[in-house]
Amino acid sequence: MINKPYLIDAHAHLNFNAFDVDRDEVINRTLAKNIWHVNVGTQAKTAATAVSLAEKYQEGVYAIIGLHPIHTSQSFHDEAELGEGGIEFTSTGEQFDFDFYKKLAQSDKVVGIGECGLDYFRSSVEQKEIQVNNFVRQIELANSVQKPLMLHIRQGTEGESTKAYTDAGDILKRESKVLGNVHFFAGSVTEAKIFLDMGFYLSFTGVITFAKNYEELVKFIPLDRILIETDCPYVAPVPFRGARNEPLYVEEVAKKVALIKGLSLEGVASQTVANWFQLFGSGLSL
Repeated sequence: MINKPYLIDAHAHLNFNAFDVDRDEVINRTLAKNIWHVNVGTQAKTAATAVSLAEKYQEGVYAIIGLHPIHTSQSFHDEAELGEGGIEFTSTGEQFDFDFYKKLAQSDKVVGIGECGLDYFRSSVEQKEIQVNNFVRQIELANSVQKPLMLHIRQGTEGESTKAYTDAGDILKRESKVLGNVHFFAGSVTEAKIFLDMGFYLSFTGVITFAKNYEELVKFIPLDRILIETDCPYVAPVPFRGARNEPLYVEEVAKKVALIKGLSLEGVASQTVANWFQLFGSGLSL
């Protein structure tokens, strides 16, 4: 039996360099508020760091391991995505090493595989093919270890590049034997239905605190299929815009979901925690 958290940040990156100076301080002040978080790997190095970090803490810090689609080839990065204060990352052109990640996945603190998927923003046809191949391999790993997927899916801006959600849905229907969460969901209601119909969950970040175009989507998706996240160190919510994001701020996302849906903060907090346990909490019990 474990303690029930108040909130869970389903997708964070305290394994990134942005937290090198004060990582443990950030974690400790988050846990002091009874807020858990999951650090998500994007390459072999950050995946391994996520696992070692989770294993330092008995409770409340977990890991998801995988290869981000933008890191499967040399990719374009929007400067706005590099984070506040010049936070940077590089794409190494890494290809998914099944055995390496399977070994990492044996840790009890690893709750899922990802973030994996498709990122069509300024991706060439060749890059898309590489992404698909790496995505399928990660689905195969998730099937093998019976752990859910953490999905990164990003549309392009025109033509075939706007089909990332439908293409990912087709791949999942064909290949996946496990469920998962679509991280930082930014699609339409129609695209949301693709994943809801498969039993998947959708998560929202602090963007919903300042972008009004999410309100229809948040209203539409049933609360029992929503997770909340920060994607820190990126996209800090109101009232922390312009600062480095951190898991503590996931409460602002919960507040906004509650406001949009006309529910209490306590109700949203309790249900999103229950949702996380339903999807990622195999082996854990409240």
